[in-house]
Amino acid sequence: MFPTTRGTRDVYGETLAELGHQDPKLVVLTADLAGSTKTGTFAAEHPDRFYNMGVAEANMIGTAAGFALSGFRPFVSTFAVFATGKVWEQIRQVVAYPKTPVRIVATHAGLTVGEDGASHQMLEDIATMRVLPNMSVIVPADAVEAAGAIRFAASYDEGPVYVRLARAPFPVIHAEDHEYRFGKAEVLAQGSDVTLAACGLMVSVALEAREALAADGISVEVVNVSTIKPLDRDTLLDSARKTGLVVTAEEHQITNGLGSAVCELLSEESPTPVVRVGVDDRFGQSGDADALLAHYGLDVAGLITATKQALTKRQG
Repeated sequence: MFPTTRGTRDVYGETLAELGHQDPKLVVLTADLAGSTKTGTFAAEHPDRFYNMGVAEANMIGTAAGFALSGFRPFVSTFAVFATGKVWEQIRQVVAYPKTPVRIVATHAGLTVGEDGASHQMLEDIATMRVLPNMSVIVPADAVEAAGAIRFAASYDEGPVYVRLARAPFPVIHAEDHEYRFGKAEVLAQGSDVTLAACGLMVSVALEAREALAADGISVEVVNVSTIKPLDRDTLLDSARKTGLVVTAEEHQITNGLGSAVCELLSEESPTPVVRVGVDDRFGQSGDADALLAHYGLDVAGLITATKQALTKRQG
C-alpha cells in the first residue's frame, strides 16, 4: 500500500544539519550515541555546536537547560529509555518546572527497537512526558511529519518539547510538501462506523486496516494524532460524535498514553466507547520488529481484530 519507507531518526539528523545552517544558536547534545540517533550528521557539518556528553545523561539535560537559559536552542538526543526514564528527575526539575525550552528528541522508542529487548523497548515514555506540566509531546506518523515536527521544535521557545522517534524505518504516508501543524490532529480518511485514532507507525497500520475493513463493509475514519499534548480536542470530539466508537492504536503501553488521553477527553466531554490497542501492562521482549508487532497485536491483522471486536461489543 505504501511504496516508500524511511526512518524518522534518519530525517531527524538531516533536518538538524539543515537547520544548523539557518540558526547559529542551535546546539545539539548527545550521550555517546551520535551514530544511532543520527545527530552525527549535524556534528559533521557543525562540529563547534555539537557536544558529546558521554554516558552522562543527567549532565546532558542540565547542560542543555543551561544552554537554553543562555539564549541557545538546544536539542538533546539519546535512546527513549534513557531520554525519558533515566533522567526523569532532571527533566522535571530543570526543564519542565521552569519551562525551559529544551528539545528532547528520543530515538529507539517502542517495540520496534527489536532485538535489543525489553530493557531498551521504551513503552512508557509518552506517559512520563505527558504527565509533566509545560511539556509538549509529539509522535510523528512518518519521516515527512518528523521533519516538520523538528522544524517546529527548533522555532518553539515557549517551553520544552518531547519528540518520539523510532529505530526502524516505516511507511511514508505524507507528500513531501505536507505541513506539520502543532496541536492539530489530522483526519486522513473519512468514515462513519468507527474512528481509528493512532500515532507514530500505527497510523500507517490504521490506514491499511481501514482498507481491509472496507472490504467487509465497515466504514473507518482514520485520525493521525501526532500531537498528543496538547491534544486536539475539537477534531477528536467531532470524529467520536460522528462515528460513536473510537479505537486508539499506539506502540506504547495502553496505560497513560494516547488511548488514555483520548479516554480522558471523551469521558469528560462526550462519553463514547473506546477500545485501546497497544501493549497491555507487559514489557517487550527480544525479537524481529515485525514479529513483535504481530505478537502484541499491533500489526494490521491485530488492529482489524480489535476493531471488529469493538463493533461487536457496541452492537451487543
